Amino acid sequence: MKRITSFAAAAASVVAAIAAAVWLAVPAGASPASPAVSGTEKFQIMSTSATSSTSSVIARGVVTAGGVDHSGSKVDTLVFPKGSFKVAHTGPATQTLNPKTCLLTVTGNGTYKISGGTGAYATITGSGTYTLSILAIGGKCSTTMPPTTFQQIIKASGPVSL
Repeated sequence: MKRITSFAAAAASVVAAIAAAVWLAVPAGASPASPAVSGTEKFQIMSTSATSSTSSVIARGVVTAGGVDHSGSKVDTLVFPKGSFKVAHTGPATQTLNPKTCLLTVTGNGTYKISGGTGAYATITGSGTYTLSILAIGGKCSTTMPPTTFQQIIKASGPVSL
């Protein structure tokens, strides 16, 4: 009886190990039967420099990774360890400068479209909406000079397919 119990425990351990190996071999968010993965993707982009053309980006959803946003006036390139893709964006922003405190506030929102993927993201497509928030302390209370302190946060969300 003791031998049967030991054999059953050993067999259960082997089955658990095989199941764990199969589970670990499948990328997060994917199933072995379907090559395409779809879902909601969320991005958060943050910068503390008003003069840099790059920002930190974290993607979570179908793509979960940290990377760099190379910003452009109409199209950004998001670069992650496994590849990159383009994000075309459009939308209005408004800014106000308090002349007494030199606080610059910029808010905006708009839409974006994902295309031009490379590497693991070669087939990525998607779109969504974003919000922009910038707070800065203006250098000499001017909107033409770089601020002395700067914080930018962009939050975006929408469906993607990979």
